[in-house]
Amino acid sequence: MDNIGCKVIVSGHVQGVGFRYYTSQQAHLCDVTGHAKNLYNGDVEVLIYGRRTAVTKMLQWLNKGPASAHVKEIKVTTIPYEVIKGFASY
Repeated sequence: MDNIGCKVIVSGHVQGVGFRYYTSQQAHLCDVTGHAKNLYNGDVEVLIYGRRTAVTKMLQWLNKGPASAHVKEIKVTTIPYEVIKGFASY
């Protein structure tokens, strides 16, 4: 298996626009696990675990986000792969 993990910090107008909800929906479509949570500075942290191709697809979506958001930048850091169930939103 070619499984990877990524920590993504998404900045821009990404809070108060349903970003975490839409991220959870997209994670389900991409077949990745992890979580999305708001940070105090206005960014959103997204952890993604899954097959390399699925994670890449999710990263492409995060670079644009939902229509209600304005993504300015994403910062991606590779993290150790973990087996977790589902995708949570905090």
